[in-house]
Amino acid sequence: MAASSQSGSSQSGSSKKFWLLGGGVLLVIALYTGGWFYAASALKTTVLKAIAPRDQAGVSGECSNIEFRGYPFRIGLFCSKIDVDDNVNGVSATFGALRSAAQVYAPGNIVWELDAPAEIRTSNGLSISAQWTNLQASLATRLQGVDRSSTVIEGLKAMAVSSYTGQTISFDAARTEIHLRQNGADLDGAISVQDANTAIKDWPQIFPKMSASIDLTIAGKAGLIDGSDRSGLNGATGELRRIVADIGDGKVMTLTGPFSFDEQGLLSGKFKLEIEQLGPWGDSLKQAFPDIASTVNTATKLLKSLAGGGDKVSVDLVVNRGNATVSGFIPLGRIPPI
Repeated sequence: MAASSQSGSSQSGSSKKFWLLGGGVLLVIALYTGGWFYAASALKTTVLKAIAPRDQAGVSGECSNIEFRGYPFRIGLFCSKIDVDDNVNGVSATFGALRSAAQVYAPGNIVWELDAPAEIRTSNGLSISAQWTNLQASLATRLQGVDRSSTVIEGLKAMAVSSYTGQTISFDAARTEIHLRQNGADLDGAISVQDANTAIKDWPQIFPKMSASIDLTIAGKAGLIDGSDRSGLNGATGELRRIVADIGDGKVMTLTGPFSFDEQGLLSGKFKLEIEQLGPWGDSLKQAFPDIASTVNTATKLLKSLAGGGDKVSVDLVVNRGNATVSGFIPLGRIPPI
């Protein structure tokens, strides 16, 4: 009798442990599942903010036919189309399918792909369409937002059309890279294009095929990377570490120096402009603008005199609230506000 009683008590204790263990496992699964879907929702918000980096009322981004995939070990977001509307500034945009993913153990590191086409329309009559063969990007997030981002676009072809002026501008590049990162309160940016062409309808071929790169820092504007800075570039200052334009055969142009924008968006700065193969650069300009060949010749002779007759010249390019001059006294023209 005593043995039977002890056996029943042991079985009852084992049963309780089994149900407690089972309940604990179910609780862990439930908490993990809830956390997974929370992370998936955060992934959606982060990626949409990267595509449309604004953080204010009147701006929205939507995923069509949204699906969350990858449970339990990966977090994946899939949309058949992306729509962005900025009712404040009168801008709307549509993009193709979106695929994004992050590892469960590193939800802040996100990779995503976006399919063409893209269509952007503004209330002032500007329409931009774009195609590409491949667009891949990555994001690293922290508590304060997007810490850094990288985007690589292969085979980009874009066209901008103004319904008011009828003007059409087309641009294509074999490869485009955009890298942004927070550097304390500042924003570091590096952009490069390879084998790029720009053409304006009914104009001569102004720009030769070129490769170009930009490396700069904008002070106090780290929030531009994810739209948390709402003031834009007006009133900003920065350092242009290097812009390089290369049209081949040693024809290279480099620009460096500090810059600033006033509250109206007008550029000011004192830059160092270096031109290699000055003569061939002048020949390219004369081919593009035969009507101003004499002006190009005069400018080339002046710059060569500053270079002591050489074919490599270094001059100061001064911009004062949009008015650009060489060394402060040779006018170049006016740069419109951003």
